[in-house]
Formats: sequence, C-alpha cells, structure tokens
Amino acid sequence: MPWDARDTMSLRREFVLLARQEGVNRRELCRRFGISPKTGYKWLAREAQDEVRGLEERSRRPLCSPSRTAAELESHVLALRQEHPAWGGRKISKRLKKLGHANVPAPSTVTSILHRHGLISEAASAQATAWQRFEHAQPNELWQIDFKGYFSTPAGPCHPLTVIDDHSRYNLVLAACARTNTQSVQPLLTETFRRYGLPVRMNADNGSPWGSPSQHEHGITHLTVWLIRLGIRVSHSAPAHPQTNGKDERFHRSLKAEVLNGRSFENLAQVQRALDYWRHVYNEQRPHESLDMDTPIEHYRPSARTLPEKLPPIEYGPHDIVVNVGWNGKVRFKGRRLRVSNALHRLPIAFRPDPSEDGAYEVYFCHKRFMRLSLRDYKSIA
Repeated sequence: MPWDARDTMSLRREFVLLARQEGVNRRELCRRFGISPKTGYKWLAREAQDEVRGLEERSRRPLCSPSRTAAELESHVLALRQEHPAWGGRKISKRLKKLGHANVPAPSTVTSILHRHGLISEAASAQATAWQRFEHAQPNELWQIDFKGYFSTPAGPCHPLTVIDDHSRYNLVLAACARTNTQSVQPLLTETFRRYGLPVRMNADNGSPWGSPSQHEHGITHLTVWLIRLGIRVSHSAPAHPQTNGKDERFHRSLKAEVLNGRSFENLAQVQRALDYWRHVYNEQRPHESLDMDTPIEHYRPSARTLPEKLPPIEYGPHDIVVNVGWNGKVRFKGRRLRVSNALHRLPIAFRPDPSEDGAYEVYFCHKRFMRLSLRDYKSIA
C-alpha cells in the first residue's frame, strides 16, 4: 500500500531513521510501512547521499560559517525559542548543533540569552528541576499507554491517546480520539503493532478501557483480553499512583506545554494535524534531557515480534483445571458459582492448584494471573 500523501515526508523520514538503527530487519520494516524493499532502499540511498535533503522536513537554514557573528547566532537562538516556547538552553543548544551550526553557544549561554530577552520567567526557572528515573534496558520491553485529560472543541470532546516506549521515550501513538473505549483504541494499537511490532509489556492506569479498580476482575477487559492473547504482558499502575506511568505522564506535561496551552481547535482533524507535527518534532528534533540530549528516535528500534495474522490458540498446562466462562462472566468450579469478567465470555480460564495451601487456586487467563480463589473462604454468588 502506498504511503498516505498527507504525511508522506514524515513517514519517509521516520522509516529512514528507524532503518538506520543497528540490527533492524529492513525488509520487515518496509513491509510494516507498506512500501516495497526497492522503495525503502531508494530512500536510504538518497538520504546517505544528501542527509539534509533526504529528510525533507529539516530546516532550510544555511549552515553557519566560522565568521558568523554573535548577533546572528543569537537570532537563531531566539528563532528556535519562538518556534518551541517550552524549550530551554540545553535543548536549544543541542538542536542548533544538530542543524549544523558552528560555534553554538553553551547551554548556559543560551539560557542567559533567553533571560536577557525576557523569555524565561522566574516561575519557569523554579520549576526547572533535574529528574532521575528508572528505565528498561532495551526498546519495547515496556510501553506506557494512557489518555491525556480531555479538552473540548466545538465538534465535541478530544481525548489524546498516547503510547511511550519506556527505554527510548519514543512516542508510538499520539491520536486525537472522540471516545475512550476499546473501539477507539484497538484499531490504533493494531496499526501501531503492524508498524513497530509487539512490546513485551504494556502498563496502563485503572480506567477504561484497560481496567477497573473497583472490580475483582481488575485488569481483564475486552481490550486487555486481546492484548493478553497476543502474548503481551499487561500491568496496571497502583490506584492513585500515576507516577507508575511516569514517563507517559511527563510526556503529557510536554504535550500540554508545547501544543495545547493557549490554543483552541475547531475539530478533531485540526487537533490531529497539530499532534502529527509535534510528534515529528518530539521524536526527531527535540533533545531529551534524560537521553543525554539525544532525540528519542536515536534510541529506538522496532520490535522483532510481529503482529500475528490471527490470534494464537489458548493453551494451558496438563495439571490446570480448565473451565469455559459463561454469560455475565460466571463459571462453576468445585460446586461453587463464581463471577470473573464479562470480557471472558465463552473463553477458557485455568484454575491452577496452589501447593502451599489446600483448597486454594490461582486463576489464569492465558499467561495472566488475575485472581486467587480459596474454597474455604469463598461463598457462591447468586
């Protein structure tokens, strides 16, 4: 399938940058991007011959010369700050170097220039604190997914859906959604899995469509059933602890500061255009302090695990007691009637004996343990 003409340059640039990562299967990447290997290798060759023109969206500013004056460099600093009002001295200094400018001022000098022109407030200076966070060792070991808080447009509410790779901070999904349900999320994740492959684990909060903290079937919804059957481990943040999804929460702060604050949109299509542009900036231009001022795409590579054409069969071990879930998520086990999850209707679950306690069972759906049952303490439902 040919690339969508509305975003051809961004897709071409993203393909080239991903294809340059070490260990990437380029033919598989071509398949995921819907282009022929001939086309993929053509753009790789063009980018290798002329890196600046090969990446169409890069700045058209001429490279600076050793004779460039301090005033001209300062004008570049101010122009970049005007383009990205939320960027500080370190990001601007790093970006100017990547754009090819010589004699770029140190971050502290760039910060002084911004202060001198009144572009950094005292409040912004007070908020500029250093963060240290745990990160997974490799891309695709963990993706964080969440909806940013909604905002209104004349055409209806917008709920931005975001997915971030924990290791690289690479943004995989940034979509303007009208609703926060499985029907909105699953097609977007399907497209993402086809392009980038499957992660080992995905972490979400406890809201719709991935969980419900008030129900014992917490973590088993129609969406998570699909993810689990794909072999993805699904985890959830502890209730009232959004920091468990901290990198995605931090991404939301940047999204709000650099895209949404002070702006109004007529409809979701207009929002999506703004999100598409900023996603390109965030992944490929914006230096990230937690990555030693590299960009996320320099640390990301697609997963080797491809999206299967159909869901694999559900299989359990020889010592598991397998029961099919009936209407309203109800099952019968050992003379007791239990309720698990409506999302498991007509699907098999496994009761696995707990050797440490007589009459106790761990209850699994595929690889996911989602509840524990003690026959001594459990009373049948009506």
